[in-house]
Amino acid sequence: MGSLIRYHNLFETRRLVCLLGVVFGLALMIQYFGFPYGYALSSLFTANGGQISSSQRVDQSGNFSRSDNLKHGSVVNATNTNLINETTNETKLSDANNEEVEDGSMPSMNERSGDTLTEDVDPEDESPFKDSKLDNKSNVESLGRNSSLPPDKAADSEDDLQASNSTSESSLSRVVDTDGGGSISPAPTEDKSLEISPTALSIAPPPLVVTPQVNLDAKKEAPLISSYQNISEKEGNTGHLLESDNLPVQKRTDHAPTVSHKIPVMKESDKPIDSVVSIAEMNVMQQETRTSFRSMKPRWSSDVDQELLHAKSVIENSPLARNEPGLYAPLYRNLSMFMRSYELMEQILKVYIYTEGARPVFHTPVLKGIYASEGWFMKLLKRNKKFVTKKPKKAHLFYLPFSSRMLEETLYVPDSHSRRNLVRYLSDYLDIIIQRHNFWNRTAGADHFLVACHDWAPAETKGIMANCIRALCNADIKEGFQFGKDVSLPETYIRAEKNPLREIGGKRLSKRQTLAFFAGNMHGYLRPILLNNWENKDPDMKIFGKISKVSYVQYMKSSKYCICAKGYEVNSPRVVEAIFYECVPVIVSDNFIPPFFETLNWEAFAIFVPEKDIPKLKDILISIPDRRYREMQRRVKLVQQHFLWHVKPVKYDIFNMILHSIWHNRVFGVRTR
Repeated sequence: MGSLIRYHNLFETRRLVCLLGVVFGLALMIQYFGFPYGYALSSLFTANGGQISSSQRVDQSGNFSRSDNLKHGSVVNATNTNLINETTNETKLSDANNEEVEDGSMPSMNERSGDTLTEDVDPEDESPFKDSKLDNKSNVESLGRNSSLPPDKAADSEDDLQASNSTSESSLSRVVDTDGGGSISPAPTEDKSLEISPTALSIAPPPLVVTPQVNLDAKKEAPLISSYQNISEKEGNTGHLLESDNLPVQKRTDHAPTVSHKIPVMKESDKPIDSVVSIAEMNVMQQETRTSFRSMKPRWSSDVDQELLHAKSVIENSPLARNEPGLYAPLYRNLSMFMRSYELMEQILKVYIYTEGARPVFHTPVLKGIYASEGWFMKLLKRNKKFVTKKPKKAHLFYLPFSSRMLEETLYVPDSHSRRNLVRYLSDYLDIIIQRHNFWNRTAGADHFLVACHDWAPAETKGIMANCIRALCNADIKEGFQFGKDVSLPETYIRAEKNPLREIGGKRLSKRQTLAFFAGNMHGYLRPILLNNWENKDPDMKIFGKISKVSYVQYMKSSKYCICAKGYEVNSPRVVEAIFYECVPVIVSDNFIPPFFETLNWEAFAIFVPEKDIPKLKDILISIPDRRYREMQRRVKLVQQHFLWHVKPVKYDIFNMILHSIWHNRVFGVRTR
């Protein structure tokens, strides 16, 4: 009898289990057909099941279009119970930048990298983290967004991309549109500068899930959604939102949704870039993109777009320029257009500077060393009353005031060989900007710009800020530099903060007895090749390793040609130093886009030598007729004004030239609805 009862109970249990299985299967089928694009499971197991997570894509012309990947749902705020039943789409931001790079070849903390020399320390040593292999890996991981690598390299790198995406933990904000004309706006928050203490930097609060308020009456504010991914304690908790931000939040759970982020990146050409792009080819690419490149189509119209279009028309139809004191036509691609563009910039350009951002990464200019360009620009722009506006609706450009130097110095974990937390920190900052304002969402960041001189800046910004105008010292085609959008930022080594023009100039031609000069630490693969071919090989070729600062400056001042050989990256402060000391620069760095490339005709005053031709270096230099050298040296002195920092900016100086390059690219890339 007892066995019969047990058998009956077992039978009933199995029947109950089967019944539950059938019910669960039916539920899955209902979910599947209710979410025909494969999001049934995610809809069941999402922490905030009503959160919308949809996608939007951009075609090659820059227009927003519907994606096939949509979810139906609702957005519920902790303080607002309005329900949205409309289908939405959003621009996904790429999270592949949050790569964890592990490379034992990265220089140790005491093996500092850099360029120019001092008596005891190589000033290029200010950055202890340059490493060619590390950044080569980041180059590969950026292939899907920047289209800078040949297809064969792209194919070989899919595994790296997948590995990177599988460990992505950055939380990036998206643009979300609604079909019904309504929009979702973030909760209003006060615009104030975010302050951070050293304690707050080292112990940051856990990542947050941000659910914006619903505002059905809003017509232009760009809706957005921000969801933070899981981040383990082992990866560190530095670089997240601050408790003082006062953003509307929901408490995180272990089932926070995982979203694949991709940002649309404009391509200047579908043609694969060869391994080495000559300066002549760069000139062609620059000219083509000036007439063909267009930024993202804005989601709603603005008066500033019409002002930019008018400026573009005026610049393109500039009359032949009259003689302008101090401007020599052969130095420029088109002097008439440059003068008209510069004039219009002074007349109408307005820049809005975001007040958000925690010190020291934001709003903290570094005014000495090889990365001083970004700091001097930040300082001088903040003080400028002509260009800066506090009315964002009047702004043609929006400045993201972060220091790539301070980002690395503050957040990089020594010997970690990972930039993930640096990228995450910028991502969180961008989330705050998008939550509090709607300016980014109007153009997907196309009217925003950053100025960053650290070698890692291209890799740190290529995903989350890919649509921005990026002024970068590390202007490398292989790192995703886009002609027509990005700007090559001059890397200037500032020794004296109070007197950046100290020691300017050099000896007259008759006193320049040395044919060519180079000195520096053996950073990267190229410099050892240079020394192996020329050190102590020829009395006319003064090629050294590390020497004293005094000797370095004297050689610069007394040499005809100054060799500007790349280190770990393509950029080097020697390019500007050569001009500073009135020495004709000889640039030996493949795929380096020289500063102000959209404006200056670099071949008029500089020599470009392919890396493979280092053994022929002297033959190349002595083949230049003396008459041509004298003219080039004279032009170096004339172009020098564009590369000088002044405590108070003067017309055509480096501050105004940087701003003009950004303005120029915005004008020629503007689009309207």
